Amino acid sequence: MSPALPRPDQGPGSRYTARATTTRRRPPTVVRRRDVAALASRLTPRDTWLAAMVHEHRVLTTPQIGRIAFGASRTAQNRLRALHRMAVLDSFRPLVQTGSAPEHYTLGPAGAALLAAHAGVETAALGWRPTHTGRIAYSPWLGHDLGVNDLLTRLTARGRDAPHAGLPLWLSENSCARRWGDIVRPDAYAHWSDHGALLPFFLEYDTGSQPLARVDAKLPAYAAFTAATHARPALLIHTRTASREAALRRRLTETARQLALPVATASADFTTTSPWGNWWTPLTTTTPRLTLAELAAHWPDLSPAPGLEPTDADTPLTLPVPPLAPPAQGRV
Repeated sequence: MSPALPRPDQGPGSRYTARATTTRRRPPTVVRRRDVAALASRLTPRDTWLAAMVHEHRVLTTPQIGRIAFGASRTAQNRLRALHRMAVLDSFRPLVQTGSAPEHYTLGPAGAALLAAHAGVETAALGWRPTHTGRIAYSPWLGHDLGVNDLLTRLTARGRDAPHAGLPLWLSENSCARRWGDIVRPDAYAHWSDHGALLPFFLEYDTGSQPLARVDAKLPAYAAFTAATHARPALLIHTRTASREAALRRRLTETARQLALPVATASADFTTTSPWGNWWTPLTTTTPRLTLAELAAHWPDLSPAPGLEPTDADTPLTLPVPPLAPPAQGRV
């Protein structure tokens, strides 16, 4: 087994526990411009995309946004502050046990109005309320959500550095529930592409808070999904520690074998900065750890989930948001 990588201060492998939060105040001299028409000359396509991303994935930190939307951290910080001043984004910073947390961004009132205008609906249709940011900041699932988003923004950002690889599709937990919630409710669904090989996968992001039996009980739903849809995505289970991964493997292997499920596991002790690498081990074989591209070759009969093509019933609020930002135009 490869040596473990250093555990980060925050993100998928951290001991991240938010105990309180501070909310960045907008300067009193700045007018909170919630009128969408007034923002028309100030917002770029990337800004609108970012509003859609934080709506889709609930909360993204400055480093996560920087990876998928900006080439430099200073550029990201400056633009995020500007979007905060315009109330397109709201933000908070959790109090953590050691060090300091990055700024966490959520959808602001002007951003909600912007997305509603694009969809031709009222803001209420987004499910956005003035308490939106506070509910996320103190949510018991904040650490879990940040872990999911950290893992998948790293996969997305790989496409900026390696044109042959990337994450062309990423659906949040809510988007998955809207499409397939009557059968299965993963933490995310995504497509990993590498040199033409496609790995469609569901993600279960395990923080160790659930008993092993409860995780094991989720597997029949994934088998039912394949039986009902005739689609066969992989199931990737990502744990916080290698010891938790080992315990899950002992518990889940026989169930996965009986159900003929393509399941692979990895832990944040290894995937900290490069989750596409050779950190993933299929459950039902003695195969050494594989890359995501090698997993696609290991399971040649994988196929994408249904319900991904746009229909007449879709609106801009239900269509998948491209994981990578559009090219910068105008303001940086």
